[in-house]
Amino acid sequence: MHQTVLLREAVDALVTHPGGFYVDGTFGRGGHSRSLLERLDAGGRVLGVDKDPAAREVAEQLARTESRFCFFHGSFAELPGELRRLGVDAVDGILLDLGVSSPQLDDSERGFSFLQDGPLDMRMDTTRGETAAQWLSHAGVDEIARVLKEYGEERFSRRIAAAIVAAGSEQAITSTGRLAQVVSAANPKWEKHKHPATRAFQAIRIQVNRELDDLKELLAAALDMLRVGGRLVVISFHSLEDRMVKRYMRDMARGEQFPMGVPVRDSALNRRMRLVGKAVRASDDEVAGNVRSRSAIMRVAEKIS
Repeated sequence: MHQTVLLREAVDALVTHPGGFYVDGTFGRGGHSRSLLERLDAGGRVLGVDKDPAAREVAEQLARTESRFCFFHGSFAELPGELRRLGVDAVDGILLDLGVSSPQLDDSERGFSFLQDGPLDMRMDTTRGETAAQWLSHAGVDEIARVLKEYGEERFSRRIAAAIVAAGSEQAITSTGRLAQVVSAANPKWEKHKHPATRAFQAIRIQVNRELDDLKELLAAALDMLRVGGRLVVISFHSLEDRMVKRYMRDMARGEQFPMGVPVRDSALNRRMRLVGKAVRASDDEVAGNVRSRSAIMRVAEKIS
């Protein structure tokens, strides 16, 4: 059963105008979208966005019964083009619930989890792009090591990358079970309470799905898509995403930076956003009911100019 993380907190932070146009940039199984629709009046609208074909099926069912909802099958990085296609000049809020969803993790056929054996796919959009197995089949040690270090913050990135390439040269790595086995054997220092393949699987998933690239593109376009007073709400699940979001919101709220001691009017700083509250984490009760929410952190910023 999929449990939407920080559901009430995210919707409370996002909705400032009940008749507004809102984007659920990571539809998943529709938890946030449905809650948004409950908050909006007859003039409100929600656009759901997701790469996953399984999410598309759920969204199309919702669209058949809810005229205020529409869906785009693709990445939230493609949102500017989709809004232009819809004739929408600006939106009142954008919500991103980043990372992999519980249904994706729990389905062994998707290849996201090292806890159960399945095809080494890892694509959020199974209709396009190369699988994790295909990427590993041609990536060299340097490339794999870079991905493991940058996206997984893996200390033993080169050692593990070399083991993956060596194992793949003997027999193609096509299953999650075999990849987990190779990575675990190459990892010389297992972290307490963490599977030794956790960081590698995270890194390869991010690489295959261009997750950080997509987030970077969305953040670069966010101000142009939001109307003044519109909000950006982002829920992150690991430090790389959160660091990127935190830095972006901080920079937009600070505005232009001038050398120390230079007299500057506040209006010259060109601040574009204001931070709304502090970072929010899941409550103890939510974590007790959904352990995957323990790493979630939500940040909110509002466009002011």
